[in-house]
Amino acid sequence: MPFSDSSILYRSAQPSGAGRSPLLLTWLTALWTAVLGNWPLWQRMWGMPDYTGLSGKVFVIVFAGIVLMVLGAVFSLLAWRVAVKPLLTLMLLITAPLAYFIGSYGVVIDSAMVTNALQTDVRETRDLMGWGLLGHVVVIALIPSIWIWRQRLSDTRWFKRLGWNLVSLAVALALGVGLAATRTADLASTLRNNKTLTKMVSPINGIWASTALLVQKHKKPKGPLEVVAADAQLLPRAADAKPPLVLLVVGETARSVNFQLNGYGRPTNPELSQKAVLSYREVASCGTSTAASLPCMFSQLGREAFVDHPGNQETLLDVLQRAGLAVLWLDNQSGCKGLCDRVPNAQAINPARPDHPIPAGLCRADGECLDEVMLHDLDARIAGLDPQRVAKGVVLVLHQMGSHGPAYYLRTPEERKPFQPECRSSALQQCPLDQVRNAYDNTIAYTDHVLARAIDWLGTQESKFDPSLLYVSDHGESLGENNLFLHGMPYAIAPKEQKHVPLILWFPDQTRQSQHLDAACLAQRRDTPMSHDGLYHTVLSLSGVQTGVYRKEWDWVGACRKG
Repeated sequence: MPFSDSSILYRSAQPSGAGRSPLLLTWLTALWTAVLGNWPLWQRMWGMPDYTGLSGKVFVIVFAGIVLMVLGAVFSLLAWRVAVKPLLTLMLLITAPLAYFIGSYGVVIDSAMVTNALQTDVRETRDLMGWGLLGHVVVIALIPSIWIWRQRLSDTRWFKRLGWNLVSLAVALALGVGLAATRTADLASTLRNNKTLTKMVSPINGIWASTALLVQKHKKPKGPLEVVAADAQLLPRAADAKPPLVLLVVGETARSVNFQLNGYGRPTNPELSQKAVLSYREVASCGTSTAASLPCMFSQLGREAFVDHPGNQETLLDVLQRAGLAVLWLDNQSGCKGLCDRVPNAQAINPARPDHPIPAGLCRADGECLDEVMLHDLDARIAGLDPQRVAKGVVLVLHQMGSHGPAYYLRTPEERKPFQPECRSSALQQCPLDQVRNAYDNTIAYTDHVLARAIDWLGTQESKFDPSLLYVSDHGESLGENNLFLHGMPYAIAPKEQKHVPLILWFPDQTRQSQHLDAACLAQRRDTPMSHDGLYHTVLSLSGVQTGVYRKEWDWVGACRKG
Protein backbone atom coordinates (compact mmCIF):
# COMPACT_ATOMS: atom_id res chain seq x y z
CA MET A 1 0.00 0.00 0.00
CA PRO A 2 1.78 3.17 -1.15
CA PHE A 3 0.11 5.39 1.43
CA SER A 4 1.11 3.48 4.57
CA ASP A 5 3.85 4.43 6.98
CA SER A 6 6.97 2.36 7.73
CA SER A 7 5.10 0.09 10.19
CA ILE A 8 2.99 -1.10 7.22
CA LEU A 9 5.74 -1.31 4.63
CA TYR A 10 7.92 -3.44 6.91
CA ARG A 11 5.21 -5.35 8.68
CA SER A 12 7.00 -8.66 8.08
CA ALA A 13 9.90 -7.47 10.22
CA GLN A 14 7.66 -6.74 13.19
CA PRO A 15 7.17 -9.09 16.09
CA SER A 16 4.00 -11.18 15.82
CA GLY A 17 2.15 -9.15 18.42
CA ALA A 18 2.56 -5.77 16.66
CA GLY A 19 -0.60 -3.84 15.82
CA ARG A 20 -1.81 -2.30 12.60
CA SER A 21 -1.12 1.25 11.62
CA PRO A 22 -4.10 3.63 11.92
CA LEU A 23 -3.32 4.68 8.34
CA LEU A 24 -3.99 1.17 7.10
CA LEU A 25 -7.44 1.28 8.70
CA THR A 26 -8.18 4.66 7.17
CA TRP A 27 -7.20 3.58 3.67
CA LEU A 28 -9.09 0.31 3.86
CA THR A 29 -12.13 2.24 5.08
CA ALA A 30 -11.68 4.78 2.27
CA LEU A 31 -11.57 1.95 -0.27
CA TRP A 32 -14.67 0.28 1.23
CA THR A 33 -16.53 3.59 1.29
CA ALA A 34 -15.47 4.63 -2.21
CA VAL A 35 -16.51 1.34 -3.80
CA LEU A 36 -19.46 0.03 -1.79
CA GLY A 37 -20.62 3.13 0.07
CA ASN A 38 -20.90 5.05 -3.20
CA TRP A 39 -22.58 2.36 -5.28
CA PRO A 40 -25.43 4.73 -6.32
CA LEU A 41 -22.88 7.09 -7.87
CA TRP A 42 -21.21 4.34 -9.89
CA GLN A 43 -24.56 2.94 -10.96
CA ARG A 44 -25.70 6.39 -12.09
CA MET A 45 -22.52 7.16 -14.03
CA TRP A 46 -22.26 3.72 -15.60
CA GLY A 47 -25.72 4.11 -17.13
CA MET A 48 -25.44 7.74 -18.26
CA PRO A 49 -25.26 8.43 -22.03
CA ASP A 50 -22.30 10.77 -21.38
CA TYR A 51 -20.18 7.79 -20.35
CA THR A 52 -20.97 5.19 -22.99
CA GLY A 53 -18.24 3.43 -24.93
CA LEU A 54 -14.77 2.48 -23.83
CA SER A 55 -13.63 6.07 -23.28
CA GLY A 56 -16.62 6.83 -21.08
CA LYS A 57 -16.13 3.71 -18.97
CA VAL A 58 -12.45 4.50 -18.53
CA PHE A 59 -13.41 7.96 -17.28
CA VAL A 60 -15.80 6.43 -14.73
CA ILE A 61 -12.92 4.32 -13.42
CA VAL A 62 -10.66 7.38 -13.30
CA PHE A 63 -13.37 9.33 -11.49
CA ALA A 64 -13.65 6.48 -8.99
CA GLY A 65 -9.91 6.72 -8.42
CA ILE A 66 -10.23 10.45 -7.77
CA VAL A 67 -13.01 9.81 -5.27
CA LEU A 68 -10.84 7.22 -3.51
CA MET A 69 -7.95 9.69 -3.29
CA VAL A 70 -10.23 12.41 -1.89
CA LEU A 71 -11.61 10.05 0.74
CA GLY A 72 -8.13 8.77 1.52
CA ALA A 73 -6.88 12.34 1.98
CA VAL A 74 -9.76 13.25 4.30
CA PHE A 75 -9.57 10.03 6.29
CA SER A 76 -5.79 10.45 6.69
CA LEU A 77 -6.57 13.36 9.00
CA LEU A 78 -8.40 10.90 11.27
CA ALA A 79 -5.52 8.41 11.61
CA TRP A 80 -4.78 8.89 15.31
CA ARG A 81 -4.53 5.87 17.54
CA VAL A 82 -7.10 7.03 20.10
CA ALA A 83 -9.59 8.58 17.68
CA VAL A 84 -9.36 6.53 14.49
CA LYS A 85 -11.83 3.77 15.41
CA PRO A 86 -14.75 5.96 16.56
CA LEU A 87 -14.18 8.45 13.75
CA LEU A 88 -14.07 5.82 11.00
CA THR A 89 -17.16 4.20 12.48
CA LEU A 90 -18.88 7.58 12.33
CA MET A 91 -17.91 7.98 8.67
CA LEU A 92 -19.38 4.57 7.88
CA LEU A 93 -22.57 5.33 9.81
CA ILE A 94 -22.96 8.54 7.83
CA THR A 95 -22.27 6.81 4.53
CA ALA A 96 -24.71 3.90 4.91
CA PRO A 97 -28.01 5.84 5.09
CA LEU A 98 -26.81 8.31 2.48
CA ALA A 99 -26.15 5.43 0.10
CA TYR A 100 -29.62 4.06 0.78
CA PHE A 101 -31.52 7.30 0.18
CA ILE A 102 -29.46 8.32 -2.85
CA GLY A 103 -29.69 4.86 -4.37
CA SER A 104 -33.36 4.29 -3.56
CA TYR A 105 -34.87 7.69 -4.33
CA GLY A 106 -32.30 9.43 -6.52
CA VAL A 107 -31.94 12.38 -4.13
CA VAL A 108 -28.82 14.50 -3.86
CA ILE A 109 -27.41 15.80 -0.61
CA ASP A 110 -27.08 19.55 -0.10
CA SER A 111 -27.82 22.01 2.70
CA ALA A 112 -31.49 22.24 1.69
CA MET A 113 -31.84 18.47 1.95
CA VAL A 114 -30.14 18.47 5.37
CA THR A 115 -32.56 21.19 6.51
CA ASN A 116 -35.46 19.11 5.27
CA ALA A 117 -34.16 16.08 7.16
CA LEU A 118 -33.72 18.03 10.40
CA GLN A 119 -37.28 19.34 10.17
CA THR A 120 -38.79 15.93 9.49
CA ASP A 121 -41.04 14.70 12.28
CA VAL A 122 -41.35 11.21 13.72
CA ARG A 123 -44.20 10.20 11.39
CA GLU A 124 -42.28 11.20 8.27
CA THR A 125 -39.13 9.52 9.53
CA ARG A 126 -41.07 6.32 10.11
CA ASP A 127 -42.19 6.30 6.46
CA LEU A 128 -38.56 6.32 5.35
CA MET A 129 -37.50 3.41 7.51
CA GLY A 130 -37.40 -0.10 6.09
CA TRP A 131 -35.43 -3.27 5.55
CA GLY A 132 -33.46 -1.64 2.75
CA LEU A 133 -32.08 0.98 5.11
CA LEU A 134 -31.28 -1.65 7.72
CA GLY A 135 -29.47 -3.75 5.12
CA HIS A 136 -27.33 -0.80 4.06
CA VAL A 137 -26.41 -0.01 7.66
CA VAL A 138 -25.46 -3.63 8.36
CA VAL A 139 -23.39 -4.19 5.20
CA ILE A 140 -21.81 -0.77 4.70
CA ALA A 141 -21.36 0.29 8.33
CA LEU A 142 -21.83 -2.46 10.90
CA ILE A 143 -19.72 -5.26 9.42
CA PRO A 144 -16.62 -3.14 8.66
CA SER A 145 -17.00 -1.33 12.00
CA ILE A 146 -16.87 -4.62 13.86
CA TRP A 147 -13.69 -5.50 11.98
CA ILE A 148 -12.18 -2.09 12.75
CA TRP A 149 -12.85 -2.36 16.47
CA ARG A 150 -11.27 -5.82 16.59
CA GLN A 151 -7.96 -4.52 15.26
CA ARG A 152 -5.03 -3.88 17.53
CA LEU A 153 -3.29 -0.62 16.68
CA SER A 154 0.42 0.15 16.70
CA ASP A 155 1.67 2.81 19.06
CA THR A 156 3.68 5.66 17.51
CA ARG A 157 4.73 8.96 19.00
CA TRP A 158 2.41 11.82 18.09
CA PHE A 159 4.93 13.77 16.00
CA LYS A 160 5.73 10.69 13.91
CA ARG A 161 2.04 9.96 13.52
CA LEU A 162 1.45 13.54 12.42
CA GLY A 163 4.27 13.26 9.91
CA TRP A 164 2.98 10.05 8.34
CA ASN A 165 -0.58 11.41 8.27
CA LEU A 166 0.61 14.47 6.40
CA VAL A 167 2.62 12.32 4.01
CA SER A 168 -0.46 10.20 3.36
CA LEU A 169 -2.53 13.33 2.80
CA ALA A 170 0.00 14.79 0.38
CA VAL A 171 0.42 11.57 -1.60
CA ALA A 172 -3.37 11.16 -1.88
CA LEU A 173 -3.80 14.70 -3.13
CA ALA A 174 -0.93 14.33 -5.59
CA LEU A 175 -2.35 11.09 -7.00
CA GLY A 176 -5.81 12.62 -7.18
CA VAL A 177 -4.50 15.60 -9.13
CA GLY A 178 -2.51 13.25 -11.35
CA LEU A 179 -5.61 11.20 -12.15
CA ALA A 180 -7.58 14.36 -12.85
CA ALA A 181 -4.87 15.57 -15.23
CA THR A 182 -5.27 12.45 -17.37
CA ARG A 183 -8.89 13.36 -18.19
CA THR A 184 -9.07 17.10 -17.63
CA ALA A 185 -11.61 17.82 -20.36
CA ASP A 186 -13.95 15.02 -19.29
CA LEU A 187 -13.70 16.05 -15.64
CA ALA A 188 -14.41 19.72 -16.44
CA SER A 189 -17.43 18.70 -18.50
CA THR A 190 -18.73 16.51 -15.70
CA LEU A 191 -18.35 19.21 -13.07
CA ARG A 192 -20.06 21.71 -15.37
CA ASN A 193 -22.89 19.61 -16.85
CA ASN A 194 -23.50 16.92 -14.21
CA LYS A 195 -23.16 18.85 -10.96
CA THR A 196 -25.39 16.42 -9.08
CA LEU A 197 -22.67 13.76 -9.28
CA THR A 198 -20.42 15.68 -6.89
CA LYS A 199 -23.31 15.76 -4.37
CA MET A 200 -23.51 11.97 -4.49
CA VAL A 201 -20.00 11.36 -3.10
CA SER A 202 -20.60 10.03 0.42
CA PRO A 203 -19.89 10.86 3.19
CA ILE A 204 -18.26 14.07 1.87
CA ASN A 205 -21.65 15.30 0.63
CA GLY A 206 -23.30 14.98 4.03
CA ILE A 207 -20.40 16.59 5.89
CA TRP A 208 -20.09 19.44 3.39
CA ALA A 209 -23.84 20.12 3.32
CA SER A 210 -24.10 20.11 7.11
CA THR A 211 -21.13 22.47 7.40
CA ALA A 212 -22.61 24.80 4.77
CA LEU A 213 -25.89 24.85 6.67
CA LEU A 214 -24.13 25.78 9.91
CA VAL A 215 -22.28 28.58 8.12
CA GLN A 216 -25.54 29.87 6.63
CA LYS A 217 -27.23 29.91 10.01
CA HIS A 218 -24.24 31.63 11.59
CA LYS A 219 -24.38 34.38 8.97
CA LYS A 220 -28.00 35.17 9.72
CA PRO A 221 -28.26 38.27 11.89
CA LYS A 222 -29.37 37.83 15.46
CA GLY A 223 -31.86 40.07 17.17
CA PRO A 224 -35.49 41.08 16.67
CA LEU A 225 -37.48 40.42 13.54
CA GLU A 226 -37.23 42.92 10.74
CA VAL A 227 -40.59 44.68 10.54
CA VAL A 228 -42.26 44.36 7.14
CA ALA A 229 -45.21 46.44 5.93
CA ALA A 230 -45.40 48.61 9.04
CA ASP A 231 -48.02 50.70 7.19
CA ALA A 232 -50.42 47.75 6.77
CA GLN A 233 -54.06 48.66 7.38
CA LEU A 234 -57.48 47.50 6.29
CA LEU A 235 -59.15 49.29 3.43
CA PRO A 236 -62.44 50.99 4.32
CA ARG A 237 -65.45 48.72 3.83
CA ALA A 238 -68.99 49.78 3.10
CA ALA A 239 -71.39 49.56 6.03
CA ASP A 240 -73.35 46.70 4.48
CA ALA A 241 -70.27 44.82 3.19
CA LYS A 242 -69.24 41.53 4.71
CA PRO A 243 -65.75 40.84 6.07
CA PRO A 244 -63.50 38.55 4.03
CA LEU A 245 -62.91 34.90 4.92
CA VAL A 246 -59.82 33.67 3.08
CA LEU A 247 -59.21 29.93 3.35
CA LEU A 248 -55.64 29.23 2.22
CA VAL A 249 -54.90 25.53 1.82
CA VAL A 250 -51.16 24.86 1.57
CA GLY A 251 -50.79 21.56 -0.24
CA GLU A 252 -47.95 19.11 0.18
CA THR A 253 -46.00 17.42 -2.62
CA ALA A 254 -48.75 17.85 -5.22
CA ARG A 255 -47.58 18.07 -8.82
CA SER A 256 -49.67 19.98 -11.33
CA VAL A 257 -49.44 17.41 -14.10
CA ASN A 258 -51.45 14.85 -12.07
CA PHE A 259 -54.52 17.08 -11.75
CA GLN A 260 -57.44 16.23 -14.01
CA LEU A 261 -58.34 19.94 -13.97
CA ASN A 262 -55.01 20.60 -15.72
CA GLY A 263 -55.49 18.04 -18.49
CA TYR A 264 -54.38 14.82 -16.78
CA GLY A 265 -55.98 11.79 -18.38
CA ARG A 266 -57.17 10.19 -15.13
CA PRO A 267 -60.17 11.28 -13.02
CA THR A 268 -58.20 12.66 -10.07
CA ASN A 269 -60.56 15.64 -9.61
CA PRO A 270 -64.07 14.17 -9.83
CA GLU A 271 -65.55 16.52 -7.22
CA LEU A 272 -63.80 19.79 -8.06
CA SER A 273 -64.69 19.23 -11.72
CA GLN A 274 -68.31 19.74 -10.67
CA LYS A 275 -67.57 23.04 -8.93
CA ALA A 276 -66.85 26.50 -10.31
CA VAL A 277 -63.13 26.47 -9.53
CA LEU A 278 -60.29 28.11 -11.42
CA SER A 279 -57.24 25.91 -11.99
CA TYR A 280 -53.99 27.43 -13.24
CA ARG A 281 -51.58 25.16 -15.09
CA GLU A 282 -48.28 27.07 -15.26
CA VAL A 283 -47.29 27.75 -11.67
CA ALA A 284 -43.71 27.52 -10.39
CA SER A 285 -42.77 26.82 -6.79
CA CYS A 286 -40.28 28.69 -4.61
CA GLY A 287 -38.31 25.54 -3.88
CA THR A 288 -38.34 21.77 -4.12
CA SER A 289 -38.87 21.03 -0.42
CA THR A 290 -41.17 22.23 2.33
CA ALA A 291 -38.29 23.75 4.27
CA ALA A 292 -37.28 25.84 1.24
CA SER A 293 -40.70 26.70 -0.17
CA LEU A 294 -42.85 27.46 2.85
CA PRO A 295 -40.88 30.43 4.26
CA CYS A 296 -40.44 31.80 0.72
CA MET A 297 -44.18 31.55 -0.03
CA PHE A 298 -45.03 33.74 2.96
CA SER A 299 -42.39 36.37 2.17
CA GLN A 300 -42.99 39.52 0.12
CA LEU A 301 -39.56 39.20 -1.52
CA GLY A 302 -40.18 36.60 -4.19
CA ARG A 303 -37.98 33.56 -4.80
CA GLU A 304 -34.96 35.24 -6.38
CA ALA A 305 -34.56 37.85 -3.63
CA PHE A 306 -35.54 35.49 -0.83
CA VAL A 307 -32.77 32.99 -1.62
CA ASP A 308 -30.07 35.60 -1.00
CA HIS A 309 -31.74 37.52 1.81
CA PRO A 310 -29.88 37.01 5.11
CA GLY A 311 -32.43 38.68 7.35
CA ASN A 312 -35.06 37.38 9.73
CA GLN A 313 -38.22 39.07 8.54
CA GLU A 314 -41.85 39.19 9.51
CA THR A 315 -44.09 37.05 7.31
CA LEU A 316 -47.45 37.49 5.64
CA LEU A 317 -49.18 36.25 8.78
CA ASP A 318 -47.55 38.97 10.89
CA VAL A 319 -48.72 41.65 8.46
CA LEU A 320 -52.29 40.32 8.36
CA GLN A 321 -52.43 40.28 12.15
CA ARG A 322 -50.99 43.79 12.41
CA ALA A 323 -53.69 45.04 10.05
CA GLY A 324 -56.32 43.78 12.50
CA LEU A 325 -57.47 40.52 10.92
CA ALA A 326 -58.07 37.25 12.77
CA VAL A 327 -55.43 34.72 11.68
CA LEU A 328 -55.31 30.98 12.42
CA TRP A 329 -52.81 28.37 11.23
CA LEU A 330 -54.06 24.78 11.42
CA ASP A 331 -51.40 22.13 10.83
CA ASN A 332 -51.67 18.48 9.86
CA GLN A 333 -47.99 18.02 9.14
CA SER A 334 -44.57 18.62 10.66
CA GLY A 335 -45.16 22.25 11.63
CA CYS A 336 -45.16 25.71 10.10
CA LYS A 337 -41.35 26.19 9.97
CA GLY A 338 -41.69 29.16 12.35
CA LEU A 339 -44.23 31.01 10.21
CA CYS A 340 -47.09 30.70 12.67
CA ASP A 341 -45.18 31.22 15.93
CA ARG A 342 -46.62 34.72 16.47
CA VAL A 343 -50.23 34.05 15.45
CA PRO A 344 -52.88 31.65 16.81
CA ASN A 345 -52.05 28.13 15.66
CA ALA A 346 -52.98 24.56 16.46
CA GLN A 347 -52.31 21.01 15.40
CA ALA A 348 -55.30 19.56 13.61
CA ILE A 349 -55.25 16.55 15.91
CA ASN A 350 -56.31 18.84 18.78
CA PRO A 351 -60.10 19.36 18.63
CA ALA A 352 -61.45 22.89 18.75
CA ARG A 353 -63.48 22.04 21.84
CA PRO A 354 -63.04 19.20 24.35
CA ASP A 355 -66.71 18.27 23.94
CA HIS A 356 -66.27 17.91 20.17
CA PRO A 357 -63.72 15.08 19.80
CA ILE A 358 -62.18 14.17 16.45
CA PRO A 359 -64.55 11.80 14.58
CA ALA A 360 -63.56 8.16 14.53
CA GLY A 361 -61.63 7.02 11.50
CA LEU A 362 -59.82 10.30 10.84
CA CYS A 363 -56.77 9.52 12.98
CA ARG A 364 -54.69 6.37 13.36
CA ALA A 365 -53.25 4.96 16.56
CA ASP A 366 -49.78 6.28 15.66
CA GLY A 367 -51.10 9.86 15.77
CA GLU A 368 -51.24 10.62 12.03
CA CYS A 369 -54.54 12.06 10.82
CA LEU A 370 -56.13 12.30 7.40
CA ASP A 371 -56.47 15.81 6.00
CA GLU A 372 -60.24 15.87 6.54
CA VAL A 373 -59.49 16.32 10.23
CA MET A 374 -58.65 19.97 9.50
CA LEU A 375 -62.25 20.61 8.41
CA HIS A 376 -63.66 19.32 11.68
CA ASP A 377 -65.37 22.03 13.75
CA LEU A 378 -64.02 25.02 11.82
CA ASP A 379 -66.92 27.14 13.08
CA ALA A 380 -65.80 26.51 16.66
CA ARG A 381 -62.20 27.35 15.78
CA ILE A 382 -63.25 30.71 14.32
CA ALA A 383 -65.50 31.34 17.31
CA GLY A 384 -62.44 30.88 19.52
CA LEU A 385 -60.59 33.76 17.87
CA ASP A 386 -60.74 37.41 18.95
CA PRO A 387 -64.29 38.51 18.00
CA GLN A 388 -63.17 42.06 17.23
CA ARG A 389 -60.69 40.73 14.71
CA VAL A 390 -63.17 38.22 13.27
CA ALA A 391 -65.55 41.12 12.60
CA LYS A 392 -62.85 42.65 10.37
CA GLY A 393 -62.04 39.44 8.52
CA VAL A 394 -60.44 35.99 8.87
CA VAL A 395 -57.48 34.33 7.17
CA LEU A 396 -57.43 30.61 7.90
CA VAL A 397 -54.42 28.54 6.75
CA LEU A 398 -54.68 24.75 6.48
CA HIS A 399 -51.32 22.98 6.10
CA GLN A 400 -51.94 19.57 4.54
CA MET A 401 -50.22 16.23 4.83
CA GLY A 402 -51.36 15.97 1.22
CA SER A 403 -49.28 13.66 -0.96
CA HIS A 404 -46.28 13.37 1.34
CA GLY A 405 -44.18 10.38 0.37
CA PRO A 406 -42.85 7.87 0.16
CA ALA A 407 -45.76 6.18 1.97
CA TYR A 408 -48.44 7.65 -0.28
CA TYR A 409 -50.83 4.84 0.61
CA LEU A 410 -51.02 6.10 4.20
CA ARG A 411 -52.38 9.49 3.13
CA THR A 412 -55.75 8.19 1.95
CA PRO A 413 -58.59 6.31 3.67
CA GLU A 414 -59.26 2.78 2.47
CA GLU A 415 -62.64 3.76 1.01
CA ARG A 416 -61.06 6.47 -1.16
CA LYS A 417 -58.54 4.61 -3.29
CA PRO A 418 -59.96 4.63 -6.83
CA PHE A 419 -56.71 3.62 -8.52
CA GLN A 420 -55.63 0.03 -7.93
CA PRO A 421 -53.42 -1.78 -7.32
CA GLU A 422 -51.39 0.75 -5.38
CA CYS A 423 -47.87 0.58 -4.01
CA ARG A 424 -48.18 -0.12 -0.29
CA SER A 425 -44.54 0.28 0.56
CA SER A 426 -42.14 3.09 1.37
CA ALA A 427 -39.53 1.43 -0.86
CA LEU A 428 -40.92 2.98 -4.05
CA GLN A 429 -38.10 1.61 -6.17
CA GLN A 430 -39.32 -1.91 -5.40
CA CYS A 431 -42.86 -1.24 -6.68
CA PRO A 432 -43.91 -1.22 -10.35
CA LEU A 433 -44.09 2.41 -11.49
CA ASP A 434 -47.79 2.09 -12.37
CA GLN A 435 -48.52 1.09 -8.76
CA VAL A 436 -46.48 4.05 -7.50
CA ARG A 437 -48.54 6.30 -9.74
CA ASN A 438 -51.77 4.72 -8.49
CA ALA A 439 -50.84 5.34 -4.86
CA TYR A 440 -49.86 8.92 -5.65
CA ASP A 441 -52.97 9.63 -7.75
CA ASN A 442 -55.10 8.37 -4.88
CA THR A 443 -53.64 11.16 -2.74
CA ILE A 444 -54.55 13.74 -5.40
CA ALA A 445 -58.09 12.35 -5.59
CA TYR A 446 -58.34 12.57 -1.79
CA THR A 447 -57.09 16.18 -1.83
CA ASP A 448 -59.82 16.81 -4.41
CA HIS A 449 -62.36 15.51 -1.89
CA VAL A 450 -60.94 17.60 0.96
CA LEU A 451 -61.00 20.79 -1.14
CA ALA A 452 -64.56 20.08 -2.30
CA ARG A 453 -65.65 19.69 1.32
CA ALA A 454 -63.83 22.92 2.20
CA ILE A 455 -65.75 24.74 -0.54
CA ASP A 456 -69.00 23.28 0.79
CA TRP A 457 -68.17 24.63 4.25
CA LEU A 458 -67.27 28.05 2.83
CA GLY A 459 -70.67 28.08 1.16
CA THR A 460 -72.27 27.93 4.61
CA GLN A 461 -70.38 31.07 5.62
CA GLU A 462 -71.74 33.37 2.91
CA SER A 463 -74.31 34.91 5.23
CA LYS A 464 -71.51 36.22 7.48
CA PHE A 465 -68.44 36.54 5.23
CA ASP A 466 -67.28 37.00 1.67
CA PRO A 467 -65.44 33.67 1.39
CA SER A 468 -62.68 32.59 -0.98
CA LEU A 469 -60.42 29.57 -1.30
CA LEU A 470 -56.84 29.40 -2.49
CA TYR A 471 -55.05 26.06 -2.83
CA VAL A 472 -51.41 25.79 -3.85
CA SER A 473 -48.85 23.09 -3.21
CA ASP A 474 -45.44 23.83 -1.70
CA HIS A 475 -43.53 21.77 -4.30
CA GLY A 476 -43.94 18.85 -6.66
CA GLU A 477 -42.65 15.29 -6.75
CA SER A 478 -40.71 12.85 -8.91
CA LEU A 479 -42.39 9.50 -9.44
CA GLY A 480 -39.60 7.52 -11.07
CA GLU A 481 -38.91 9.78 -14.05
CA ASN A 482 -35.20 9.47 -14.84
CA ASN A 483 -34.94 7.11 -11.85
CA LEU A 484 -35.77 9.95 -9.43
CA PHE A 485 -38.26 9.70 -6.59
CA LEU A 486 -39.55 12.19 -4.01
CA HIS A 487 -38.24 15.77 -4.16
CA GLY A 488 -35.56 18.11 -2.81
CA MET A 489 -33.25 18.38 -5.84
CA PRO A 490 -31.30 21.66 -6.07
CA TYR A 491 -33.66 24.14 -7.72
CA ALA A 492 -31.39 24.98 -10.64
CA ILE A 493 -31.23 21.37 -11.81
CA ALA A 494 -34.48 19.98 -10.41
CA PRO A 495 -36.84 18.41 -12.96
CA LYS A 496 -40.08 20.22 -13.74
CA GLU A 497 -42.07 17.61 -11.85
CA GLN A 498 -40.59 18.92 -8.59
CA LYS A 499 -41.21 22.63 -9.39
CA HIS A 500 -44.52 22.60 -11.29
CA VAL A 501 -47.37 22.93 -8.77
CA PRO A 502 -51.17 23.21 -8.88
CA LEU A 503 -53.01 26.43 -8.05
CA ILE A 504 -56.79 26.36 -7.55
CA LEU A 505 -58.98 29.35 -6.71
CA TRP A 506 -62.67 29.52 -5.82
CA PHE A 507 -64.83 32.63 -5.47
CA PRO A 508 -68.63 32.62 -5.13
CA ASP A 509 -70.52 35.33 -7.02
CA GLN A 510 -70.84 37.60 -3.99
CA THR A 511 -67.07 37.54 -3.39
CA ARG A 512 -66.29 38.25 -7.05
CA GLN A 513 -68.62 41.22 -6.90
CA SER A 514 -67.23 42.59 -3.63
CA GLN A 515 -63.66 42.09 -4.92
CA HIS A 516 -64.54 43.59 -8.33
CA LEU A 517 -63.16 40.53 -10.11
CA ASP A 518 -63.87 39.89 -13.78
CA ALA A 519 -64.85 36.21 -14.13
CA ALA A 520 -63.95 36.00 -17.83
CA CYS A 521 -60.53 37.50 -17.17
CA LEU A 522 -59.82 35.00 -14.38
CA ALA A 523 -60.74 32.10 -16.68
CA GLN A 524 -58.59 33.39 -19.55
CA ARG A 525 -55.46 33.39 -17.39
CA ARG A 526 -55.44 29.61 -17.04
CA ASP A 527 -52.12 29.22 -18.87
CA THR A 528 -50.52 32.48 -17.74
CA PRO A 529 -47.14 31.81 -16.07
CA MET A 530 -47.40 32.37 -12.32
CA SER A 531 -45.38 31.46 -9.26
CA HIS A 532 -45.34 31.28 -5.48
CA ASP A 533 -44.22 34.92 -5.59
CA GLY A 534 -47.88 35.87 -5.93
CA LEU A 535 -49.20 34.20 -2.78
CA TYR A 536 -48.27 37.03 -0.41
CA HIS A 537 -49.79 39.75 -2.59
CA THR A 538 -52.92 37.81 -3.52
CA VAL A 539 -53.83 37.15 0.11
CA LEU A 540 -53.23 40.82 0.94
CA SER A 541 -55.65 41.93 -1.77
CA LEU A 542 -58.34 39.34 -1.00
CA SER A 543 -58.24 40.15 2.71
CA GLY A 544 -58.48 43.89 2.07
CA VAL A 545 -55.05 44.87 3.46
CA GLN A 546 -53.41 47.97 2.06
CA THR A 547 -49.62 48.39 2.28
CA GLY A 548 -46.77 49.80 0.25
CA VAL A 549 -45.14 46.38 -0.20
CA TYR A 550 -48.11 45.11 -2.22
CA ARG A 551 -47.26 44.39 -5.88
CA LYS A 552 -50.27 44.20 -8.17
CA GLU A 553 -48.25 42.60 -10.96
CA TRP A 554 -47.55 39.59 -8.71
CA ASP A 555 -51.13 39.31 -7.43
CA TRP A 556 -52.68 36.21 -9.04
CA VAL A 557 -55.99 38.03 -9.49
CA GLY A 558 -54.71 41.61 -9.66
CA ALA A 559 -54.92 41.83 -13.46
CA CYS A 560 -58.62 40.91 -13.29
CA ARG A 561 -59.70 43.43 -10.66
CA LYS A 562 -61.87 46.16 -12.20
CA GLY A 563 -61.57 49.71 -10.98
